Amino acid sequence: QVQLVESGGALVQAGDSLELSCSVSGNIFSIDSMGWYRQVPGKQRELVATITSVEGITDYADSVKGRFAIRRDYARNMLDLKMNNLKPEDTAVYYCNARTVSSGTYWGQGTQVTVSS
Repeated sequence: QVQLVESGGALVQAGDSLELSCSVSGNIFSIDSMGWYRQVPGKQRELVATITSVEGITDYADSVKGRFAIRRDYARNMLDLKMNNLKPEDTAVYYCNARTVSSGTYWGQGTQVTVSS
């Protein structure tokens, strides 16, 4: 089992920067990849960014490329998402995700990011 706890969500203004963090615990060695997803009411949860555990290969949604950066900090057992030049359309609940080799997918409880114009 893997436990994920997000933090860092806040109300910010357009153009501001914000960093989200996800604390990772449990069977962390079973994690194949991790990611950040976001969801707004009435819409499906969408991928924001992912990173593989071994190679550190990253992938980003087109809407955040060049503005967001995902990072896995093994020393702190954290997954971070640095968000720059935030836009009102980035407003959502952001979820941390972990995909394991054999025990499925895990989600955190989410953290709210609100960007005012």
